[in-house]
Amino acid sequence: MAQEEPTPENMTMMQGFEWYVPADQKHWKRLKEQIPQLKNWGVDNIWIPPGCKGSGKDGNGYDIYDLYDLGEFDQKGTVATKWGTKEELLEMCNTAKQTGVGIYWDAVLNHRFAADHKEKCQAVEVDPDDRTKRVSEPYEIQAWVGYDFRGRVDKYSNQKYHWYHFSGVDFNAANDKKAIYNILGDKSEGWADVPDVDDEKGN
Repeated sequence: MAQEEPTPENMTMMQGFEWYVPADQKHWKRLKEQIPQLKNWGVDNIWIPPGCKGSGKDGNGYDIYDLYDLGEFDQKGTVATKWGTKEELLEMCNTAKQTGVGIYWDAVLNHRFAADHKEKCQAVEVDPDDRTKRVSEPYEIQAWVGYDFRGRVDKYSNQKYHWYHFSGVDFNAANDKKAIYNILGDKSEGWADVPDVDDEKGN
């Protein structure tokens, strides 16, 4: 009788968050408590949201302010993120590891929100539906692109952000105009290269 190949393991992933989770800074604690039961039910992996400091205590993590602040520093009016503190995040991950559950971190590296200050820069307006088409001549705008991360005091990284680190913004604080602006400069002219981001609308 021919020996049959073993059936491959059917791994199951659960989305461990949703947009309207209460902003009570207790989500990592709740997940930690539920991981053993989830494993018993057949959940092998959990997809968690970006745990970086967002624009404030209600930020879902996609409004990233500081990639190096996982709920450790007093920034944007809070130490904990919407989901909890860095210590609680590590405790949750340790419980998952001990239980045999994988953690998938939703790493969103190209979002920035809630800048610390405005900076002047040259930019052109582009067609919102085709960002390869300019619809204005270059002119000076004021953009929210200055990031100092004062609450972290250079721990983990001393990187600061300025206008030349960005390719575009959607607001000109000089005249309160909302539009798609392509920032001009030696380091920032043009958009991200495909396949780094989706090329929808010429982005």
